[in-house]
Amino acid sequence: MFLRRAAPALAKRAVFRPAVTRSFAVSVRRWEAKADPKIGEDSKLLQPLDSIKSEHDLLPPGAAPGTIPTDLEQATGLERLEILGKMQGVDIFDMRPLDASRKGTLEDPIIVKSFGDEQFAGCTGYPADSHVVIWLGMSRDRPIERCPECGSVYKLEYVGPQEDPHGHDHGHDIHHDSDGAHNYEGEPQTMADFVKPEYR
Repeated sequence: MFLRRAAPALAKRAVFRPAVTRSFAVSVRRWEAKADPKIGEDSKLLQPLDSIKSEHDLLPPGAAPGTIPTDLEQATGLERLEILGKMQGVDIFDMRPLDASRKGTLEDPIIVKSFGDEQFAGCTGYPADSHVVIWLGMSRDRPIERCPECGSVYKLEYVGPQEDPHGHDHGHDIHHDSDGAHNYEGEPQTMADFVKPEYR
């Protein structure tokens, strides 16, 4: 009687092993067979930055058939440019933090360089980390922005191509009020400027 009750419980606890087992080391060895070249190492995949003249130069060679491509073999465009730069010791996008050693003023703002028409900057206050990050949006049309928490002033400096392939005009029409404040043409000055004319 005891054996009849114990047999199903013992059968549930039994460990079954498959007849054929696959070694984990074989799988790992297969994945480790190929890797990107190290910094300073010669490779046909590494292209000198001064040889890149157009977008066509940023097309990858691809991986050999039947293999899984590495980032260097499959990355294209700006991602490939960034990878090639890092492997040659160049920070393409200049990812250093902004100057936090001083507080920006209207006369001497903290400069934020941008290749695009818009740029966001995170202000943590002066001295650094004195308040939570507040994201400020600047554009070519409105390059100056002031942090509402600490009052630090940031200014966008456009460093991208001067010709616009889309034909947009990025002129900055600035006029001054009687109190000397900067006002950008077409920018709302008061809440009344947001009201549509048909609702007046």
